[in-house]
Amino acid sequence: MLNPVQKAIVNDIDLDRLTQLVADSAITPALGFEVTTKWDGQFRSESHVGPIRFGNGDTVIRDFVIKADEPEEILGSNQSPNPQELLMAALNACMTVGYVAGAAKRGITLNSLEIVTNGTLDLRGFFALSDAVPPGYPKLEYVVRISGDGTREQFAEIHAEVQATSPNYDNLARAIRMEAKLEVH
Repeated sequence: MLNPVQKAIVNDIDLDRLTQLVADSAITPALGFEVTTKWDGQFRSESHVGPIRFGNGDTVIRDFVIKADEPEEILGSNQSPNPQELLMAALNACMTVGYVAGAAKRGITLNSLEIVTNGTLDLRGFFALSDAVPPGYPKLEYVVRISGDGTREQFAEIHAEVQATSPNYDNLARAIRMEAKLEVH
């Protein structure tokens, strides 16, 4: 039994703080993100992560740089992951948060968690060689490998919950409206 001073920690997650975050989100649900990307020569780019803005007015300053490039075989310099790999990494990382939180709130200690995602692009769409071929993925496939002290049924429940609640899973699984504005300087 925990003494009153000890915190309930599962998978390195403070369950009291997780519960409070969920409660706060019911009152002020907005969470705003910003990323600015600049061309860095050839097919390279650098993205700078901006602040996160909470619905209650709080701001968390973020100072991260994400680099992207293409392999030499498609005219890049092979210095960083390409945008498609970053997209998959963002999907996997977002779902990882869901699996860890889902396990933690159920008191399940994880031993391991791995998500492998793959997809195949048809370059005829990117190069506009065929109107019949979309430039994006026709599908993404992923495998979740998870182990811990939960039951198969609990892990299946967490899996379904992640598919229903992961923001990046949702962003990729349904069409989202994109609003673009071009500014030429």
